[in-house]
Amino acid sequence: MNPSLTRLTELLPPPEVAAPKDWAAVEEQLGTELPWDYKELVNTYGGGLFDANVWLLEPGCQRPRYDLIAMDGRCRESLKLLWDRGELRPAELDQEEARLIPWAYEDEGGGVLYFLSTPGQKPENWPILINEGRGPGWEQHDGPCTSFLLRLMTGETESEYFPDMPLDEHVFETNEELFTNG
Repeated sequence: MNPSLTRLTELLPPPEVAAPKDWAAVEEQLGTELPWDYKELVNTYGGGLFDANVWLLEPGCQRPRYDLIAMDGRCRESLKLLWDRGELRPAELDQEEARLIPWAYEDEGGGVLYFLSTPGQKPENWPILINEGRGPGWEQHDGPCTSFLLRLMTGETESEYFPDMPLDEHVFETNEELFTNG
């Protein structure tokens, strides 16, 4: 287990999670490898909501809005439409074959957290790009995603898209709990 995930599990014990995902099949569907720490995070917590703010996408979720594969397609279409209409693309995407892959989103405002995949860069080194969701703003943070999430939850990093973080008490609600209770 990576040190950030170990620290996260100490801060917020994970729930009982079903069997690990078939990551080879997921990566084949996406057409790209995913960062190992994201896969480890999903295998540990499953999809769900961290601190009532960060909704972790998981492959295979029955609800498309919370499914990694479905959201990848939906985000690609939405961003293409916005960029075709003249909204500015992040300069980081000017590299040939650069790609955004959604891995989480901000629950209240709709901001999407993406991995920025670029040619020749290993997935564990991909930075995090956050799009405000209802506007053209972007924010970049160092990855990997588990380290970013931990820094956000502990106040070691700030984001204008998560002004309520860090919280005094940490909570994780699984998709199953949220869908059953919601």
